[in-house]
Amino acid sequence: MFKAKALSRAIVASLGLAAVVTPAVSDAAHFGHGEDHTRTTTPIKHVVVIFQENVSFDHYFGTYPHALNPAGEPRFVAAKGTPTVNGLTEALLNNNPNAANPMRLDRTEALTCDQDHGYTAEQKAFNRGLMDKFVENTNRDACSAPESSRQGLVMDYYDGNTVTALWNYAQHFAMSDNSFNTTFGPSTPGALNLVSGQTHGAISTQPDTDTYGVVSPDANGVGTVINDPNPTYDDCSSSKYPTVSMVDGNKNIGDLLNAKGVTWGWFEGGFRPTSRDANGNAICGATHQNIGGATVTDYIPHHEPFQYYKSTSNPHHLAPTSVSMIGRQDQANHQYDLSDFWAAVDAGNMPAVSFLKAAGYQDGHAGYSDPLDEQTFIVNTINRLQKSPDWRSTAVIIAYDDSDGWYDHVMSPIVSQSNDVNKDALSDVGMCGETGSGKYSDRCGYGPRLPLLVVSPWAKKNFVDHSVTDQSSVLRFIEDNWQTGRIGDDSFDAKAGSLDNMFNFDQRLHHARKLFLNPESGIRVGHDRDRDGDEWGWAGHWGWGRS
Repeated sequence: MFKAKALSRAIVASLGLAAVVTPAVSDAAHFGHGEDHTRTTTPIKHVVVIFQENVSFDHYFGTYPHALNPAGEPRFVAAKGTPTVNGLTEALLNNNPNAANPMRLDRTEALTCDQDHGYTAEQKAFNRGLMDKFVENTNRDACSAPESSRQGLVMDYYDGNTVTALWNYAQHFAMSDNSFNTTFGPSTPGALNLVSGQTHGAISTQPDTDTYGVVSPDANGVGTVINDPNPTYDDCSSSKYPTVSMVDGNKNIGDLLNAKGVTWGWFEGGFRPTSRDANGNAICGATHQNIGGATVTDYIPHHEPFQYYKSTSNPHHLAPTSVSMIGRQDQANHQYDLSDFWAAVDAGNMPAVSFLKAAGYQDGHAGYSDPLDEQTFIVNTINRLQKSPDWRSTAVIIAYDDSDGWYDHVMSPIVSQSNDVNKDALSDVGMCGETGSGKYSDRCGYGPRLPLLVVSPWAKKNFVDHSVTDQSSVLRFIEDNWQTGRIGDDSFDAKAGSLDNMFNFDQRLHHARKLFLNPESGIRVGHDRDRDGDEWGWAGHWGWGRS
């Protein structure tokens, strides 16, 4: 029987848990013209990142491309030649090393309990890379109706009869089966890693007693974010929770884009205030009901990463001065309501880089959202973008902030180690990775495997990328496309794998591929023929298939 440290070294050696080094992007021809800020290294002029919540890869794609197809649910039948993924094998489905076998969730079970997705809990679930302690460490199988509850829920998964739209996007465009949460932990670290590749450099501005602010602070109080504190620079942050800001000088992709004169924005449902208090502070009171009838607040402050940085924050949720200024510098400071994005698109003013965050009920987070409400948001967004004249030069990246603790069977490569005796627990008590830690503590990663899709006329068709990537790979793609340079200060962007393998930038092969789906069922709408000869259409309201 291996001792813990020896087993840790064995895992590192056998699974390649050394730093991932990706070759630098080659000097591509500029596809832009005119002013420098319009010049890009690829034909992509508009990146739209749809950043969703709390899904592991196996939770949505574990049996891809094979769906059960029971009566009464939208059918999914894979196209000929569809590649397989590193998913749930028969052994993992029926003889899983965890305390429960994965079970299929159907559309009637779209609402489920939220799972434990803490930084330490997820490491314990990984259990030295054996991936066999999810039930003991991240499972929550008891919650109130109408949310579905059952023993061992954390192991369970959806297939193409529920997450139908995402499976159809994978059929027609590109997806990854080897992309990871940059670090272990919940939403805020994932959001910070998306925009900066860096969770260190934070300071508690409303201190707490349960380490929900920052951990491992130095003598100046500067530490690392591993939980979900609210952002300091946001009127809508609740006084019930600690607040945190990133220290001045810490950069994010917004700062880099500003320096290059590139238009950009973060657009979140519910960001527009419903009222203001006597001091003029914003009140974010917009709500919607999810499919179970629960009322959910639209705006969730700790999902908005740019509000942690003074340089890119809009504390009072001020509206843009005009539609023409969306994406440019004014009182909104690039932070907007989701409705502002569509105002810009409709005016022919879509920013070069746009981050879209759904209102709470549609962001996919178990406990208050679900895959069906999420599907409605994603499909309506992409359907509408495909009608824009900018579609020919657009790449939509669908990514997730964390796994919610849901089971995934793949051990991540550990490219950043940490030895926090109180918080780390992957390879031994107080250890995540080998002995010795990275430059900053409590940034152990990569964490759990997450879905990642690219929907674009330039995406490879029906393609599965096996390259190692993470959330900061999205950051790196933006940096490389607009030649902004890197974040620095040990940001994960320097070691992030490239997304380029998910694209084909041969202009001779390009045509404006589009895929319009029904937001309720996730199946194809209408009847048309792709340039390469594939013809698709309806097979009844719940059907799907070739015509």
